[in-house]
Amino acid sequence: MKLLLTTLVFLFALASTASKAAPAASPAAPLASESAPASGHESGGIAWRKGDVDAAFAEAKSSGKPLFLYWGAVWCPPCNQVKATIFNRQDFIERSQFFIPVYIDGDSPGAQKLGARFKVSGYPTMILLDHDGNEILRLPGEVDAQRYLQLLETGMTGGRPVKTTLAEALSGKPGLTDRDWRLLAYYSWETDEQQLVPKDKVMATLAELAKRCPEQDTDAANRLQLTEVYLATEQKKPPVLAGAERKRALQALNSLLANPAVARDNFDLLTGDAGAVLGLLTAPNSDERSHLAQIWSEELDRLAADTSLSNTDRLLAIDTKISLARMTAGKGPLPAALVSQVREQADQMDKATSNSYERQSVINAAAGNLVDAGLLDDSDALLKAELKRSHSPYYFMLDLAANAKKRGDKEAALSWYRQAYMASEGPATRLQWGVVYVRALVELDPGNETEIVATSESILKEVGGMQNAFYERNLSALTRLHDVLIDWDAKNQHKTAMARIQTSVTSLCSGLAASDPQHASCDSLLKPGKIRPA
Repeated sequence: MKLLLTTLVFLFALASTASKAAPAASPAAPLASESAPASGHESGGIAWRKGDVDAAFAEAKSSGKPLFLYWGAVWCPPCNQVKATIFNRQDFIERSQFFIPVYIDGDSPGAQKLGARFKVSGYPTMILLDHDGNEILRLPGEVDAQRYLQLLETGMTGGRPVKTTLAEALSGKPGLTDRDWRLLAYYSWETDEQQLVPKDKVMATLAELAKRCPEQDTDAANRLQLTEVYLATEQKKPPVLAGAERKRALQALNSLLANPAVARDNFDLLTGDAGAVLGLLTAPNSDERSHLAQIWSEELDRLAADTSLSNTDRLLAIDTKISLARMTAGKGPLPAALVSQVREQADQMDKATSNSYERQSVINAAAGNLVDAGLLDDSDALLKAELKRSHSPYYFMLDLAANAKKRGDKEAALSWYRQAYMASEGPATRLQWGVVYVRALVELDPGNETEIVATSESILKEVGGMQNAFYERNLSALTRLHDVLIDWDAKNQHKTAMARIQTSVTSLCSGLAASDPQHASCDSLLKPGKIRPA
């Protein structure tokens, strides 16, 4: 849960995965039909279908096989984590013979329009559909590999369309199996994209499901209850949990923490934003808060030492300890022992991780831990060393920019933001990174009209050469560019500069066919109000 959210927040708010799990597979060869970061060679493994998704659906229908859709990006740390811990496992590769595997890279032609079609925006998103195209399960990217495979197997062997299962669960229809409840509990509600229920109804739906879940399905009920709590912490104004609702949430959390095996199975829940959860469920300076933080931290230490977990997951366990410590320590410094633990673990995981996919995830997590512990110099040193090794160094340049900004070094921050944009690869990625740079310029150096105009013009020129520029993540990025520039010129103090950028917009729109539905979005770009969707 936390890994995916961290990536999305980092890119979009930046001025920025039953039984005990088996050990993760050892590093393996790159995925079939996808270039290896280091060498660019392709080798055996999963027979990913790429490009013509409709042909893959036709193949699924004619064969009667389900279809597995993976949406990701080369730079994305959680995507690389999935590649390093799930897609390279022999048991997953063997299972892939019984479904049609489709890989959509966010930078491939037409990818963003496909994203809009399948209602996916966050990387990674993985969906299992039946041969008729009905969604069976939207799989979470951060759940443990063995549990992930169990969920996939459950969905493949008798899983029904999730909409049907949800409707029957909410109506109280008898006959739902533990399989049905498990799929609902592990459904990726964070990336639902309003497929099942409207966004403002998700928490209420989870609460209702938790109440209706049979007593014998404790694990499913606890997951549903705690997922509701985590989603509540993400609201701009988190609701106040009290009475029976608060009691149920605390019981669910304590149930997980009381049993190491259960905690291990629900690792992803225990390594979310623990500080926010603690703040939602307990009163400041209360004995209840201190006790819960203590037993939670003790469990996190066990998880951090568990070598059956991936290196990234073990790092997340310690970062969760930091979150708890911040909540209980207030404005005071972190315990010296915890700071030392953060530094030692980051160094250990750096040295222990050789797989190029895994490193993209591990270094991101380790550098983040160091920042959260106040060790900015250590974080910088780790990130700078990784620039020479990473297949997507531009991702870590954004981390370096954020560190410089945190120090108050605007010049260094802007330098790293610019380097990240210039080094970025792939049309959708370059659009995102370019918008991040413009946003940073407007925030940190708003008087630099020359650079703001030049970068905006460069972005729009590249957009003109893109397919489906006004769909999904591309549309989100252009909307952010629109909002940033409109706010920048709110008092008409940059009227001439905005006119130059508007000229680029006019040129971009004129390049679209008259019948192209993207005109609605393009024509409203940099005009007062919101961008109209295609």
